[in-house]
Amino acid sequence: MKHGLLDSDSRGQFAGHETFPLRLLWLKKAFDAVENGAPAGTFQEQSAIARFGVGRNMAVSMRYWALASGFVEEVDRVLRPTSLGAVILRDDGLDPYIERPATVWLVHWAIASSAQFTTTAYYAFNGLAAIEFDPAMLVEELLDLVAARGWRATRGTLKRDVEVFLRGYTRREDAQGEDAAEPLLAELGLIREARFGGWHEFVRGPKPTLPDGVFAYALNEFWQRQGGSTALTAEQICYAAGSPGRVFKLDEDSVITRLMGLEALTHGAWLWTDTAGLRQIQKVGEVDALKLVSSAYPRPLAAAA
Repeated sequence: MKHGLLDSDSRGQFAGHETFPLRLLWLKKAFDAVENGAPAGTFQEQSAIARFGVGRNMAVSMRYWALASGFVEEVDRVLRPTSLGAVILRDDGLDPYIERPATVWLVHWAIASSAQFTTTAYYAFNGLAAIEFDPAMLVEELLDLVAARGWRATRGTLKRDVEVFLRGYTRREDAQGEDAAEPLLAELGLIREARFGGWHEFVRGPKPTLPDGVFAYALNEFWQRQGGSTALTAEQICYAAGSPGRVFKLDEDSVITRLMGLEALTHGAWLWTDTAGLRQIQKVGEVDALKLVSSAYPRPLAAAA
């Protein structure tokens, strides 16, 4: 059943980060480099070392995370910002220097709701049933997945990918040197070291720093991936693979509370109903995804046209 979490045409991606987790300043640097379009090899060229002020491997990692974040895309060998990336990271954007939790939550959503670039993160958030997990156990489950799908990935590759995943999401009090640079996603507090050696645990709960606008944006993407359904049940939104409840590690009461407020947030385009024991959100109109995002920030969205 866990193997069914991924689309049949998914190839699995367990490398590309060069063993570096995502860091705070990288997304803005990457965005500025491709804002007007840039060749696909921009981050691999020798000049990238001077341009970005990091080593070559870090520059390659920066490119990988820019794509995985959903803020940059590659089309016909050209790197350019996505519409979401432009609205947030341009100099007059909503949060160009990633100072607000809303932006970090959006990055997490891109990484953990899709297996395209970050299969380990997707599997961990959507495939692991238990709150607590052993990294070695996660590696074994990924090995089973790789074997079942016929992908090419060695135990060593998977082990390194799991290590990067955990370093990216977990605060470490004893970090030294390069590891002391706080990874961007650790700010969310979604994963912490468990009380006994080596284990980790997801932190479930209401997530007060997660704005309703980001939740709604994520729900809209999840809804689109369901193939055009006009309604989603509360259970799907709470527990389905790739759902906001699963990816944000929200408890059921928190999801329901947010769903009940969506009619006002979407100006009536989405309606919450609870009749005869069937709790669901109905789509009666269209929403503007970027306006949902803008509602998560303290100033109105600049003209995006």
